[in-house]
Amino acid sequence: MKKNLAWILIYGLPLPLLLVSLMIGPSPDLQLGDYTTTAARLLKGMGVEADSRPALVVGIIRNIRLPRVLLTFMIGAGLATSGASLQGIFRNPLVDPYVLGISSGAAFGAALAIAFPLLSINLSAFVFGVVSVLLAYLFAASRANASIVSIILSGMIVSGIFTALLTIVQFISDPFKLQAIVQWTMGNLHHASWSKFNQAVIPVGVGVIGIYILRWRLNLLSLGDDEAKAVGVNPNRDKFLLIALATLVTTASVAAAGIISMYGLFVPHMVRMLVGPDNRRAIPANIFFGGSFLLLIDNFSRSMLQFEIPIGIFTMLLGAPFFIFLMKKNKINWV
Repeated sequence: MKKNLAWILIYGLPLPLLLVSLMIGPSPDLQLGDYTTTAARLLKGMGVEADSRPALVVGIIRNIRLPRVLLTFMIGAGLATSGASLQGIFRNPLVDPYVLGISSGAAFGAALAIAFPLLSINLSAFVFGVVSVLLAYLFAASRANASIVSIILSGMIVSGIFTALLTIVQFISDPFKLQAIVQWTMGNLHHASWSKFNQAVIPVGVGVIGIYILRWRLNLLSLGDDEAKAVGVNPNRDKFLLIALATLVTTASVAAAGIISMYGLFVPHMVRMLVGPDNRRAIPANIFFGGSFLLLIDNFSRSMLQFEIPIGIFTMLLGAPFFIFLMKKNKINWV
């Protein structure tokens, strides 16, 4: 019964939630009947007249809500999947893109592009996200190898460095760009558009699909390097490839929506509690549940009050109590 409920929650929720989310937004004049009437006309093959109410509904959904809903789902799926893959690689349930400095590096790169538009935001975020990972490995390197603990500690150091650099960019920016950077660092989706979706869909899609294809190797990497080598797997090569894919996903997500705190940390825990630690099942579950859960949070963030609350604030408020609960229950592990 519990297993069936988990599968329904993970794979049955996305489509209804996507449809409901198209009807949520700051348009108080539109009622449920407007959506049903418009949908009925379109299903019957009837067009909508210009300047009519159905045309208004179609315009709002097509140009405003649909790109936001798709972008939110995609970013949620990407962050959850990249977080789960990093936790599997480093065999540590407290690892996420922030621990390796990926998010902080990408955040600095995107803020730098906003303040001094020499590069595009996506390209700058990706470049500095890659630089952060390389620095983490460089700082952790001891002779030929770098231990997991040293890489994590180095990632935290790199994250602190880029956070400080981000603060410097904010300090020297003019007031208008400073406001944009501050709002962006809180994690915002209110600027979602088809252009942002088109810029993010390829890198996020490539990263998520790549991690999905390699999901069975995560099980071997989770056992340790010696065990992986025993079955003919090159752990260093696979780690490099999976970290590169997670970096690609994280940097594209940060460039599109800003910093969505703790999401890639606590959602993989929720998925493991539902489907178990086997990454062959957990990775696809993270894709669907991660997208649905962030979309659900976004619906609350833009409908609870008369003004929109940055989604990064919601994820932080949800993530912290969730980890307190896990600590009390002693469930911060792989099962």
